[in-house]
Amino acid sequence: MMGVERGASDHTLAAYGRDLEDAADFMRGEPGGLAMARSEALRGYLDHIASRGFAPASQARKLSSLRQFFRFLYAEGLRGDDPTSVLDSPRKGRSLPKTMQETTVDRLLAQAMEDRRLARDSKARSEASRMLALVELLYASGLRVSELVSLPVTAAQRDERWFVVRGKGNKERMAPLSDKARSALCRWLDERARMSGAQESPFLFPAASESGHLSRQVFARELKGLAARAGVPAAKVSPHVLRHAFASHLLQNGADLRVVQQLLGHADISTTQIYTHVLENRLVDLVTRHHPLAD
Repeated sequence: MMGVERGASDHTLAAYGRDLEDAADFMRGEPGGLAMARSEALRGYLDHIASRGFAPASQARKLSSLRQFFRFLYAEGLRGDDPTSVLDSPRKGRSLPKTMQETTVDRLLAQAMEDRRLARDSKARSEASRMLALVELLYASGLRVSELVSLPVTAAQRDERWFVVRGKGNKERMAPLSDKARSALCRWLDERARMSGAQESPFLFPAASESGHLSRQVFARELKGLAARAGVPAAKVSPHVLRHAFASHLLQNGADLRVVQQLLGHADISTTQIYTHVLENRLVDLVTRHHPLAD
């Protein structure tokens, strides 16, 4: 149901599987196992994972998996009740997304351009061109890293300011392309055309991997290398941090929250509202600078 009806990704399905297997192991002594577990037993399981040191966010995710499971059983008539309906979610502190200053992003992009300029051979130039295209595209569009590395080559072959990306739940949305990102992609396409076997690949960033495209892990590792060369702490840089920077910088410069929600591909506006700390900082700054009674 999760895969076919809701279009959940393989990553999401694997996470649900691990959560339910863990709960099933705990419920082995219950009559009927996990599927027939009562609310008291499930509450005991939640106390158990809390005692194992799981963070509130991890506890909430495991409870979410259980809720989906029992709602499915109830909807299919396999149970007459939903034992999770009376369970409270663990309290989670509000965590702000990690992001970076615009000047820091500029340093990353400048270093990527310098790496390409100083490339000593065709292999180094190809790798530098790919990295420049990846970073420019990620910062210009705010794509999820899985969406970025699996882009089809057709996304870069049109001379347009937008392209369509297929995201979570198999939903399509429009993603923007800046002039700098389009230029970087053109240079990468030139390099890609000279790569052996690349012309047969449907992916924009082909690789000799099981998926056929550049993996998330390889990109993340190479991005940290780029950060180190740019003098930026590698621990503070990741593809997801660049996605956060895309959203934060848009809001900081006056973009509407609903527009940012659409660009990020968030199904719920509450997910996007985590970025409102940027708006709060901007409002405080405006009052401080313009109110006649401000210090």
